[in-house]
Amino acid sequence: MRGGRVAARVLLVWVLTAGALRLLDLWLAGFSMADWWQPTVCALLFGVLSAVVWPLILRVALPIAVFTLGFGSFLLLGAGVLAISFVVPGVVIADFRTAVVVAVAFSVLATLASSLLALDEDELFFRRAARRIARRGTGGDGEMPPGVLFLQVDGLGMDTVRRAVRDGDMPTFARWLDAGSHHLSEWHTDWSSQTGASVCGILHGDNSDIIGFRWYEKDRDHVMACGHPEDAAEIERRHSDGRGLLSVDGAGHGNLFTGDAPHGSLTMSALPLLTGAARRRRRGSSDRVGAGYYAYFANPANTLRTLAGALVDVVREISASTRQRRADVRPRVNRGGFYPFARSATTVIVRDIVVSAIIEDMLAGRAAVYADFLGYDEVAHHSGVERFDALAVLRSIDQQIGRLHRATQLAPRRYHIVALSDHGQTQGWAFTDRFGESIGVLVGRLCGAPQPEPRRGVNADARRPAEGWQVGAALAEASTGSGPIARRLRTRVERAGAAQDRPRTESGAPGAVTRVAPGVVVIASGHVAMVSFTEHEGRVELETIEREFPELLPALVDHAGVGFLLVRSAEFGPVVLGRDGLHRLAAGVVVGEDPLLPYGPHAAALVRRVDGFAHCPDIMINSRYDAARDEASPFEPHVGSHGGMGGPQSRGFLLHPADLTAPGEIVGAEALHRVLRGWLTDLGQPEPAVDTQTAQTVAPR
Repeated sequence: MRGGRVAARVLLVWVLTAGALRLLDLWLAGFSMADWWQPTVCALLFGVLSAVVWPLILRVALPIAVFTLGFGSFLLLGAGVLAISFVVPGVVIADFRTAVVVAVAFSVLATLASSLLALDEDELFFRRAARRIARRGTGGDGEMPPGVLFLQVDGLGMDTVRRAVRDGDMPTFARWLDAGSHHLSEWHTDWSSQTGASVCGILHGDNSDIIGFRWYEKDRDHVMACGHPEDAAEIERRHSDGRGLLSVDGAGHGNLFTGDAPHGSLTMSALPLLTGAARRRRRGSSDRVGAGYYAYFANPANTLRTLAGALVDVVREISASTRQRRADVRPRVNRGGFYPFARSATTVIVRDIVVSAIIEDMLAGRAAVYADFLGYDEVAHHSGVERFDALAVLRSIDQQIGRLHRATQLAPRRYHIVALSDHGQTQGWAFTDRFGESIGVLVGRLCGAPQPEPRRGVNADARRPAEGWQVGAALAEASTGSGPIARRLRTRVERAGAAQDRPRTESGAPGAVTRVAPGVVVIASGHVAMVSFTEHEGRVELETIEREFPELLPALVDHAGVGFLLVRSAEFGPVVLGRDGLHRLAAGVVVGEDPLLPYGPHAAALVRRVDGFAHCPDIMINSRYDAARDEASPFEPHVGSHGGMGGPQSRGFLLHPADLTAPGEIVGAEALHRVLRGWLTDLGQPEPAVDTQTAQTVAPR
């Protein structure tokens, strides 16, 4: 019976599109069909082209669809339409441009007709799921424990989600909270409040030695970057024991790491060619490069919808950026060049692909799914944490989560939805723009590098006042002030004889890592910056830094953009230095004002943990957090940023079903992993088996 209704609908779509082609014949110059039967035959052939031939072509031409935001796929479809005109006698298409117009028009008409008849993805999902449930019988849910969808809204802090729920920007979340079906909790990130450390901890239960989104490893003279495929794979190799959150029939989409999921797509660490051990572990996995893209773009209607949404988002971004410049909104960053297109790829294309993949996972009855919605984080970086265009992206993500919630109602097994974030964001005026030089230039200057010309490296836009660099220079000069800790450091240096014959020869592979001064590497990652001295093996102690670079530590602790420094002393062990005090972590002794006080009750423990990491830099710098203004200046050119401690960036959210065990206080991503793993166990899902072969490949910690 159902099959008959589907056939009737398909037949009706065929008739409607044939009629639409007749109208297109009357309207479009260069396209003609003289006989009555030609639109019917062409509609049939176009349908076959879209449903059968196009998915086969896409297996080869997928990059064209992806890198052109879907537009390139219509060029390929236009070629197919032109080929059809050669096959059907009497059909005339004047040129390739006309063929592309016909392909786009046909896709639009077919999509509209299908939508009117409820033949879209959601309807297909409901119908297929209902059919599966009917085959399984009413006891289907009882045969499998409930599954869980872990939906990560990247960069959405607890403060922002509360206001978004209150102000109507997240109606799905608001409905759940009003109905009492879900509870909202807060969790505190590690010192490194960025996606790499958080997601590795959440998915694998271990994020040790992940210091930032980028960090320098002195023993290899290499900058690790979580967003680089080879580095992401290496990070996962170091931290995976084969028992990740998704290791038992799980799936991951749009993540940095796999969580040991046997299924998934768009995962950074899975992009490189897998090693033998990893390949054996993943044999039979559906995770392959482009799998998520292919599943989505194989449907021309999806391509059309994505293309339209991406173009609208490009226009929206250009409009928002223009409004900021005209209103002279501060802080702001440059949002031109390729960024509007990169934004639309994140906020529209990847989002739609991820949602489509999650629906397929539910159809397949996966036990656990973890997916990352990155759009809000991307826009908040460039626009601001709670500015109107960032909140518009947040509303669209909330809408998609609501769609997934509706889809769970007819899945072949019961699903719980857990929404969470990997961190929040703290807003502020970028360090480089505020002080006239980047943190790298500042450290290089203090270490004896030639000073750059005024405004070199400043990420200021054309509307910045001409005297801006002078203001920045004045602020930078003020950083050589005489706070109590700076005076104390200078006194120590003077007693030690200051800097004599300090090494200046640059080492390491030429060009491998940029030095800001001979033998000095600085890596910025959001609200933290890491300084390493490559002339010395291992951790360089405070006393050595004072001897070789006497002005460096005093100037840094007195700088208006620096909150605190972590260094290791031969005498006192790990020491946190601030403008008005210091904190000796090993003994818990505070001299003057505790520099960690503005960063919360967990700051000392989190900093102490990083001090024990194998690749902890010689100096770890955290930006200054102004509690009165709730802002801090990131070391990267962002408006909303994260990566360190201070303000909302450290406060993630966790929205979970009320019938799951209350999580209590959560400090660190590893603790959050234990909460999520415990929920899966409580729901009756099996514990992952120990993979001894994989465990042997994990780097020692």
